[in-house]
Amino acid sequence: MKAMTMAMCAALFAQLATGAEAVRDSGTTFVKDALSKYVESGELPGAISVLYDNGRQEVACVGYADAEKKRPITLDDHFMQCSQTKGFCGVMVAKLVEEGRISLDDPVSKYLPEYKGAGFLILPRDAEGKMLCLAVTNAITVRMCLNHTAGFPFELPGYVQMGGWSRRMPLRSVAATAISQRLLFEPGTRAQYSNVGIDVAGAVVEVVTGMRFEEYLKKTLLDPLGMTETTFYPSEKQLEGKIELYKVKGGQKAKWVKDLPSMQRPYGDDRVFASCGAGLWTTVRDQLKFYKMLMNLGVGDNGARILKEETVKGLLAVSSRPAGLGGYSLGLSAPEKDGEDKWFGHGGAWGTECNVNWHRRQLKMWVIQETGEPRPWVKDWRKCADTFFKAKNGGDAGEYTGRMN
Repeated sequence: MKAMTMAMCAALFAQLATGAEAVRDSGTTFVKDALSKYVESGELPGAISVLYDNGRQEVACVGYADAEKKRPITLDDHFMQCSQTKGFCGVMVAKLVEEGRISLDDPVSKYLPEYKGAGFLILPRDAEGKMLCLAVTNAITVRMCLNHTAGFPFELPGYVQMGGWSRRMPLRSVAATAISQRLLFEPGTRAQYSNVGIDVAGAVVEVVTGMRFEEYLKKTLLDPLGMTETTFYPSEKQLEGKIELYKVKGGQKAKWVKDLPSMQRPYGDDRVFASCGAGLWTTVRDQLKFYKMLMNLGVGDNGARILKEETVKGLLAVSSRPAGLGGYSLGLSAPEKDGEDKWFGHGGAWGTECNVNWHRRQLKMWVIQETGEPRPWVKDWRKCADTFFKAKNGGDAGEYTGRMN
């Protein structure tokens, strides 16, 4: 079965280059060799790795999408990318900034009237036991929503009852609910990782474009790049072949998970709304088109221009936060200062991640669907990536994986 899995990956390898660039097989099997022992023991159900270095590429499909049915994992299996969705929202806003339709420092109230004069903090009790409720001083801006400095919590109260990341309410409703709740701090003064803030930015996109977020995303990004399998609404057929979710713990056999409170069924019917913070489903083949576009400074492998070079360099590949608050741009983890050894990208709650270095035209992608700790195979994968890039002096990616409370 292992031979079949690798044969399927090999057959699919040649199809990864969708444009004129010739992607050549590196001839290495670093990841397969390192991870096979975990699959054989049952600790790791399956994983996909793509390591790319300026035209040289190693692809590994190790193990199973469904370990119980012994269904091999492939580049065309669907999976929930969770927080990697944030980068898609960041690209949509960057596109509107490029067109002069949005300024990152516009107050959100310019687009969402419920934000005018809104926002409050609850201070700890004073010496007399009084709790003060104060209006915030700083206006929440579009930039703050996208780089997690707006003061929003990780999620809304009761988000589990709203379906978790398979949202049961539209973006405008999420935004209105968010501003009716207390903020965690004065906007722009701290950082708090937040799905809510990204959804608020998505609501702004809907107001500016006059389109539902998913429609604008499809028109301006998914269709031009040929990303036909990326969606907020996976079909039953797509879900039949999805990468199953497992609870893992190093040294023990992985256990299949049917549902989690943050990832509730149904996933794709008319009760589901777009969640810009965590809702997109995709495949490795599709997701590569998105990150290759970022690596290529706005141009897809098929030649489609999505963003200008300066937009990627200035808005996405480098942090947009105030100094000292850590590196984060628009829905993407990014360095505080750019440089030849710097990477940017994002990760997702179930273990997915992808980071790119546009200076060296390098990419490393890891796809898995698992919850639980420890995950010793991730450390081994990082070592494999370092080995793969060693000839080109590739550095540590500073990977950021989406997280949950």
